[in-house]
Amino acid sequence: MQIDSPPQQQLDLEQVKGIGPARKALLAKLGIETVEDLLFLPPRRYEDRRHLKKIADLKEGEVATVVGEVTGNSIQRGRRVRMFRLRLKDETARITCLWFNQTYLKNQFEKKDRVIVTGKVRSYKGVELQFAAPEFEVLKEEDDVQDPIHMGRIVPIYPLTEGLSQKVMRTFVYRALESHLNCFSEIFPVDWIKKNNWMERKAALQQLHFPKSESEAARGRERLAYEEFLVMQLGIFMRRKETDAEAEGIVHKNKKHLTEKLLENLPFDLTQAQARVIEEIKQDMESNKPMNRLLQGDVGSGKTVIAMSAIAHALSNGTQAALMAPTEILAEQHFWGFRKWFKALGIEVGLLRSDMSKDEKSRVLRDIASGHLKCVIGTHALIQKKVQFKNLSMVVIDEQHKFGVMQRAKLRQKGWQPDLLVMTATPIPRTLALTVYGDLEVSVLDELPPGRTPITTRWITQTKLKKAYDWIKGEVAKGRQVYFLYPLVEESEKLDLKSAVTMYEELNNKVFKQERVGLIHGKLKYQEKEQAMADFKKKKLDILVSTTVIEVGIDVPNATIMLIDNAERYGLAQLHQLRGRVGRSSLKSYCVLVGKPKTEEGKVRLKTMVETQDGFKIAEEDLRLRGPGEFLGIRQHGIPSLRIGNLVSDFQLLELARKDATDLLNNEKMHFTDWYKVLNLVQNRFSQKIQLAHA
Repeated sequence: MQIDSPPQQQLDLEQVKGIGPARKALLAKLGIETVEDLLFLPPRRYEDRRHLKKIADLKEGEVATVVGEVTGNSIQRGRRVRMFRLRLKDETARITCLWFNQTYLKNQFEKKDRVIVTGKVRSYKGVELQFAAPEFEVLKEEDDVQDPIHMGRIVPIYPLTEGLSQKVMRTFVYRALESHLNCFSEIFPVDWIKKNNWMERKAALQQLHFPKSESEAARGRERLAYEEFLVMQLGIFMRRKETDAEAEGIVHKNKKHLTEKLLENLPFDLTQAQARVIEEIKQDMESNKPMNRLLQGDVGSGKTVIAMSAIAHALSNGTQAALMAPTEILAEQHFWGFRKWFKALGIEVGLLRSDMSKDEKSRVLRDIASGHLKCVIGTHALIQKKVQFKNLSMVVIDEQHKFGVMQRAKLRQKGWQPDLLVMTATPIPRTLALTVYGDLEVSVLDELPPGRTPITTRWITQTKLKKAYDWIKGEVAKGRQVYFLYPLVEESEKLDLKSAVTMYEELNNKVFKQERVGLIHGKLKYQEKEQAMADFKKKKLDILVSTTVIEVGIDVPNATIMLIDNAERYGLAQLHQLRGRVGRSSLKSYCVLVGKPKTEEGKVRLKTMVETQDGFKIAEEDLRLRGPGEFLGIRQHGIPSLRIGNLVSDFQLLELARKDATDLLNNEKMHFTDWYKVLNLVQNRFSQKIQLAHA
């Protein structure tokens, strides 16, 4: 049954009293463009203002809320920190509020202002009670401590942008609920609500923002998060169903001669995981449906062999294949690897880069169009309009998270329903795999080739660098090679960070005078980067100073040490990728993280790197720390953003919604008339993202 209802009409924010063009523009900065966006914006926390305490009644260790009058403020400057002190009083006593390195707060308070503060009470020298970094709100003269919106109740605290205060935001939400709550009627059938004991939709919205109790706030949020997950899972399953119903794909017949010859020539045995994944891909390719498969494999797990096998299978059928990589260095490395192993198969491999000469590029384009080149490897240059394939049947995307969904689609459109294999060495937590990649089959390489030794990871500060340098000299004397990695190419006036260029000069001229030191970074010309990598691979260099240009795909088995300066500047996934440049042989390998994180999150990242090499554990922690938006850039994957649900803390709710979505779509007795509001919501949420059909 086709869902062809028009998109739901969006309620303009200016229908809410007090929101004009200026305030509307401010709300847009928070992603709030409609009344629905406003009401589905969850508070980041709540303050219990039902029981305001007197300052004299405060006790050490408790979290409390007080209202006081500003009697003064000051800034205390130290060597490393600056402290802002705010002094308050009520009719019973006085108290000081402290904020570290937030001296800008001084401009927000004036003497005799009334301020409501919420925070943990601590004792100073066992005598004076203080609030450490409390949340606060400056009250206006007309504010009543028994105000029905802002006082005497559990109040919501929202994310803000400059120009919006908590009071203004809270008022807008309150008014929107008063005037437009009836526009958000129930979408679930009555029996479904009773069966699952869900709070009704309007009540859930009311309790989300102005709850009677913390438990009611949690119930309201849970109902709305489940609704969001269910809509998302239904959309993903419908997209998959529609994909499966598309025109038939290319059937790659079971011609094994190239694949078998390739695998026979390898100087190593496949792992059980590699053999399993090759068989999964083979079955996909021999079906009459286009393959849509995600291959996850930790750094060094042997994904390239899988790609070679899949491409060889396609070429056995007389068609063409393309592999797209995110960087020229990685594309070049794939080119030389494929060329080496495919030469014995009688297959010519082509390379397409954006910086090729005009004549060289014209020749490659002609050979691709004529079908002379069967296997083509390249960067983004592959998706240019001038690139035309004769009969493309297999597309491989390496390090897929580096590409947007449109870039992948453009390459696939150069053939007629070609099979698609996307690969990543950034493990994707199960929570994200259920959402972002819910329409793909997933293969996992869950074991490393034999002979790989674990990488020892150490976290040190700048004070231990000299000792680390001395140790590295000893390792180089044994014939080992080393990567030194820095966050910047050149010095920056804005960032107090070391640069690759500056450190190359220091390391080459002062620290490692007897060793051979090279430099590589993104601003070098392609030929210069290639020369530096070639010299390192051929052991003409002992040390390679670099930026993250070496993040993926670089394979130098003799490189056994990776030193990452300012390591706290990188995300967990990127640190794990960088560490994967060593430990690519049986030689004992090390990763040295140099950093002094100023935040708790930074400390957790470095501690996690020291404690585990499991890519999936690291990915789960990275997702917890950064959230899904930053982890994968969910918006680029065609999945609507989550507003209420949290992929980390609400995982069980997500799994429940996924199960329910499966049951609903597989239930022949599911009545469209009962579920049309949910299905229309799916259509509206996924409109302009995907075409949806319901059978």
